[in-house]
Amino acid sequence: MAFNIEVNGHTVAVDMPGDTPLLWAIRESVGLTGTKFGCGKGLCGACTVHVDGRPMRSCSFALSHVGKSKITTIEGLGTQGKKLRAAWIAEQVPQCGYCQSGMIMAAAALLAEKPKPSDADIANAMTNLCRCGTYGRIRRAIHRAAEA
Repeated sequence: MAFNIEVNGHTVAVDMPGDTPLLWAIRESVGLTGTKFGCGKGLCGACTVHVDGRPMRSCSFALSHVGKSKITTIEGLGTQGKKLRAAWIAEQVPQCGYCQSGMIMAAAALLAEKPKPSDADIANAMTNLCRCGTYGRIRRAIHRAAEA
């Protein structure tokens, strides 16, 4: 089945079954590989994208549910993404790096909602998993990006 979805401001045709996870449509059909596959169950957050500005685990979000929603991936974050990536580097957040695109997407959604988040705001919003345990660095990077 063919779907027209908006990804990073561009409408693209995706010819995949409606029950295909959005993650695979983004990676396989659209060709944007910054969104990662982690657990496949919506638990780890490596696959986080924005759906109409809200963070969503794309591995458990069916293509048929996209409708007219606007999808933003790590590649489409623009200026906010650059600030977050700079803060991530300054705070030496990445270890293995696999979760980082999902972490940055979750952080971008948080900063869009709360431009100056508290530690509690960050703890509540950042539900993505980091196997390397760099949560303290992630918190510092979010604060740094908020100040930028």
